[in-house]
Amino acid sequence: MKIEISAHARLGIFLLVFLFVLWIAGLAVEPSNVPARQSAIPLVVSSKEIVRGDTTRKQVIFTFDGGDGITSADGILAALVRHHVKGTFFLTGKFLASHPEIVKSIIASGHEIFNHTLDHPHLTELSDTEIVDELGSMENALQMMVGSSSKPYFRPPYGDRDERVLVAAAKAGYRGVYWTVDALDWEEPNGQMASDVEGRILSNLAPGNIYLMHLGDSITGQILDDVFTKIEAQGYHIVSLTQGI
Repeated sequence: MKIEISAHARLGIFLLVFLFVLWIAGLAVEPSNVPARQSAIPLVVSSKEIVRGDTTRKQVIFTFDGGDGITSADGILAALVRHHVKGTFFLTGKFLASHPEIVKSIIASGHEIFNHTLDHPHLTELSDTEIVDELGSMENALQMMVGSSSKPYFRPPYGDRDERVLVAAAKAGYRGVYWTVDALDWEEPNGQMASDVEGRILSNLAPGNIYLMHLGDSITGQILDDVFTKIEAQGYHIVSLTQGI
């Protein structure tokens, strides 16, 4: 007996088959193509510290640490905008709590924020559990404030780290970032002048440099625009950490 199937019925059957094929295809997708689900197990990253970016390109990386003060914050943000640069900030949890509007401005401008611990301790003096707690507390604070993660990079306060610290952080999902050149802007109370800091940056200019500067001193905000202009005049690009490594 011949069964007549209407056009609407045929369309319905086609759609069902099409959806079924899509479902099967979805199951067959390689895990690497499927967005990772949140897991209680932290992502393990390399414990090899980053001290320099890509040296094959004529570019340098400026990073700005924020532990408390914001004296240079406005000047830094203005210079980044003026030179169309994406900046990289390492902030503490206490900085987030004290200066939420600055943090939101950093995020809104498309800059990077990574982990500088909760309250800026000497990590070599802490246990592995305490190190992870310091990083985790800052991460939680940033997530709650702006919905962004501080992973996968961290900078040890005072540059105080050893192999144990780097391994403990890596197991928690963080790779250490040091620097190539410390601009010593933080030595302002001990007599460092703006000209000293600017001269140190420019005299050490080399591809892949990671520069350490700070939000809390007054020097960085004064000189950054001029420093960027002089670096760019030498044919260099100024890039963020993720762009430059």
